[in-house]
Amino acid sequence: MSILPKALEKTIDAFGSLPGVGPRTAERYAYWALKNNKKYALTIADALESIHDSIKVCPKTFALIDSNLEISPLYTDTSRDKTIVAVVAEPFDIVALEKIGVFHGTYHVLGGLISPIDGISPEALHIPELLKRIDEDSVKEIILATNASVEGETTAMYIQQQIENKDITLTRLARGLPIGVDLEYADHITLQRALEGRTNV
Repeated sequence: MSILPKALEKTIDAFGSLPGVGPRTAERYAYWALKNNKKYALTIADALESIHDSIKVCPKTFALIDSNLEISPLYTDTSRDKTIVAVVAEPFDIVALEKIGVFHGTYHVLGGLISPIDGISPEALHIPELLKRIDEDSVKEIILATNASVEGETTAMYIQQQIENKDITLTRLARGLPIGVDLEYADHITLQRALEGRTNV
């Protein structure tokens, strides 16, 4: 027999289904929603209820956009250079790059990374659409902005193979050691990239 009201149990289970949220955190979230003013809980519920109807994927860049738009503003903005395309794995990677405020090209979201273990093949990604964009927008540079992981490197190499016959500059985000990280704690790929990208001092 449960010692908690069913509605509270249901709320805890709902929060607990979120990635990275353990049982104790789910309980804290549920108790917070119960203890605080009802309007906070309703605000969260309203946002979640409308998220699927209010957001869609841009058919050109595959970034997330408001449902009333046809194409991503990051693509239609005339101040952005369509001949430079940063290729990212997921929509939120765009947010990270945009926060810097120095990139003025456009983006292309792959929708994941090649991962045979997870059953993600090249065919599951938006690579054909990228190749089409290269021709349609006379793209001059592709910036591979995928993660420095095995999957990220595999995906970058695959894209490189697909465009090797095109007259286009292919670049990769620089890799190196983050400030404050000791060598003994750096992973293999980070160290390798740091060595390969070493510069004169």
